[in-house]
Amino acid sequence: MFDDATTPLRCLTVRYDAVVVGARAAGAATAMLLARRGLRVLVVDRSTEGSDTLSSHALMRGAVTRLDEWGLLERVWAGGTPVITTAAFHYGDEVLTLDVPATDSVPGLAAPRRTLLDRLLVDAARESGATVRHQTRLRDIERDEDGHVRGVLLDDGVGTTRRVATDLLVGADGLQSTVARLVAAPVTRQGAHASAFILRHITDAELPRNAYTWLYGPERGAGVIPTNGGGWCVFAAMPPAQFRTWGRHDPGAAMASVLRALDPGIADAVDAATPAGPLRSWPGMPGRFRKPYGLGWALVGDAGYFKDPFAAHGISDAFRDAEILVDAVADEDLPRYERLRDRLSTSLFDVLDQIASYDWDLDSLPALHLRLSHAMRDEEIALRSRRVPAVSPA
Repeated sequence: MFDDATTPLRCLTVRYDAVVVGARAAGAATAMLLARRGLRVLVVDRSTEGSDTLSSHALMRGAVTRLDEWGLLERVWAGGTPVITTAAFHYGDEVLTLDVPATDSVPGLAAPRRTLLDRLLVDAARESGATVRHQTRLRDIERDEDGHVRGVLLDDGVGTTRRVATDLLVGADGLQSTVARLVAAPVTRQGAHASAFILRHITDAELPRNAYTWLYGPERGAGVIPTNGGGWCVFAAMPPAQFRTWGRHDPGAAMASVLRALDPGIADAVDAATPAGPLRSWPGMPGRFRKPYGLGWALVGDAGYFKDPFAAHGISDAFRDAEILVDAVADEDLPRYERLRDRLSTSLFDVLDQIASYDWDLDSLPALHLRLSHAMRDEEIALRSRRVPAVSPA
């Protein structure tokens, strides 16, 4: 019998086949898939259930396809998330509008807020048999004499600490992963460039409800992404040096300035809209790969692989890596997980690092976006066939 969400920490089952740290997109998906394979799974997260997190919310084809295959996409639509049927790329005064391919089961793309997406993934993990505990923090790990992770110490924040034995610890706890730190997971590749972001949510705006809108100009960019609740996520992007100079001190003015320079009409619509939450910002961090597995541990999501967020491909890769990690666990072949992850990720990583350099102009940027589109397409083809192409030189 599995523990439910009301079970006190001190009463938890003392052994699980897997303990997943992080119950957001990467962690909840991994826990769900492990539980569907018949493993006894505990997933913990230090945040409160249903809380928001910094995210553009935009799901690319890979993420929507995974949700459909897992039987969860209808829950996204039921949550009021609009179907995205077009994507508009604004290169200065030139606009390229593309139709989103649709099928009977996947009518378009989607951008659910994380308060919806993370919660439905947690619900699915529970329904699959996993035990989920929020407001629970990983305090430490325990290893045997061979260095194999054999257990964790968990803290519920009110003075209760519990040892839980496990054969597999999965870190899905983000860029500043506690699991990665405790297991000393090395960085195996580091990007050279980054984008800084200022982001806000709005409602009551005169903006499209069925299109992703991406805007680009010299050393700046922006996005307008329809989401559930009748709202939009709007962000402005810039090099980190610009953010440090003026964006950090007055992010609202910086966002308004970027939007007005790129599209005065969109800037006016955002100014007239109703704010739906605080203004948030991200100073930027170069992408990186970490070693994603070791003796009794593995990393998934941003904990193991992070790239510049401008392509909004992070959740797609988190879902992808959850699948290939669980396959590797089932086959007792974690080295294959690293090989697949790195081969599938390299082309996308390289072009995003180049875009994040801002060393492009509006004539050369469309070619970079075409490379990005090809990398996404090749990734989906490889995943469908489970044949992974060789890494192309950067």
